[in-house]
Amino acid sequence: MISEMTRPRGPIASAEDYAECRRVMLQASKNYSFASHLLPASVLRHVEALYALLRVGDDRVDVSHHGFESPRAAIDDWESGYWRAFEQGGSDHPVLRAYLDTALACQIPADVMAPYFREMREDLTVTRFPTFARLQRYMEGSALPVGRAMTYILGVSAPHTVAGTLPYADSLATAMQLSNFWRDVGYDYGIGRVYLPGEDLDRFGVTEDDLGAGRITRGFIALMEFEMARAEGYYRHAEEGVRRLATGRLGVMTALEVYRAIHASIRRNRYDVFNHRATTTRAQKAALALRAQRRLWRG
Repeated sequence: MISEMTRPRGPIASAEDYAECRRVMLQASKNYSFASHLLPASVLRHVEALYALLRVGDDRVDVSHHGFESPRAAIDDWESGYWRAFEQGGSDHPVLRAYLDTALACQIPADVMAPYFREMREDLTVTRFPTFARLQRYMEGSALPVGRAMTYILGVSAPHTVAGTLPYADSLATAMQLSNFWRDVGYDYGIGRVYLPGEDLDRFGVTEDDLGAGRITRGFIALMEFEMARAEGYYRHAEEGVRRLATGRLGVMTALEVYRAIHASIRRNRYDVFNHRATTTRAQKAALALRAQRRLWRG
């Protein structure tokens, strides 16, 4: 494997490669795309390369494995291409070229993404999580690599270190993933997946039949409040890590506020995550960006 600190001679990625990553990001995520506008131009293309790397893999599992015998074969191909890019210093795929260029420029270790590929395979068979601890293990692959790679891309301010800041990045990635899970309870059930931990369903007397029928019972409301409070704890812990970043603090704090606002939207929709998707308008996102700025000013 090539040294992640040593760049091969000649360009690894072209402007067109990075443009493809930007197209992928803009097409896939409104929340991510909005927050990205608040990032410095110097790091934006690296963030887009990271997002595209993950999105292509996710889509091979969740959307289409066109050109492959199965979703497993599609994700195996994506992972082998990833490691081959680091071994050979290049790739025939524009997103892999862009991410390799990003990883070398930002000194992101190649193995940061190893848990992501493990989780992609689990996604093919694991659809229930009996405990929150088991869900956390799943998020070690589905969420934490994002926060860790972002920390390398944005850097940290002295006297802080990347290693010392990664636990905060883990909290932010966990919080955002949890908010997405609670927003998408109805949709996920419809495709055969339940991210609400089984132990929590039992604790609040909610059954999978209730989820299938879209029943908004007192127990379900209490369950949702419990899960949103759990996510909120991660958001609070993550704020200190945002302040440690060397660049992009406003963009990341805005993303934190936008994803955190999913909870308020769930409440406005009277906890009906079965028929109404919790969203924020562009005007609301702008207001959340101002809130993020004030939060940073207050330190």
